Amino acid sequence: MYPNFAEEPHNVRLGLYTDGFALHEQYGRAYSCWHVIITPYNLPPGICISSEYMFLTMIIPDPSNLKRLISVYLELLIEELLQLGHVSVRTYDHATDNVFIMQAALMCTVNDLPAYRMAFRWSTTGVMGCRVYMNDTKDISSPTQ
Repeated sequence: MYPNFAEEPHNVRLGLYTDGFALHEQYGRAYSCWHVIITPYNLPPGICISSEYMFLTMIIPDPSNLKRLISVYLELLIEELLQLGHVSVRTYDHATDNVFIMQAALMCTVNDLPAYRMAFRWSTTGVMGCRVYMNDTKDISSPTQ
């Protein structure tokens, strides 16, 4: 899709992590929140997973258990990532005192299946449960042909 993307050292490959966790019991009911972390993957492996390069982009509060609406919170982030991938952005490099055109690509997402379903509104069960083979898969409960 982008044959010259890897040749430009300023281009960034990103990973997106989402997961929910319960903080504590609040007035007798569970309170949970979701963190969204982005990390660059065009660094050496030992560095890209260190805490200095994991950027907490948002914490999504969930006091009323609105897990189905997490994608609403992610819309602006996804729009910015699409802009970085398709349009490019003029960026200033402080080390060289130059302006360059940067692109970014979302290389992977890491989350469990329920988080994946809620964050990206994609089915994780049934006929369309596999993103790779979604059109070639058959629901287990359907009769074989």
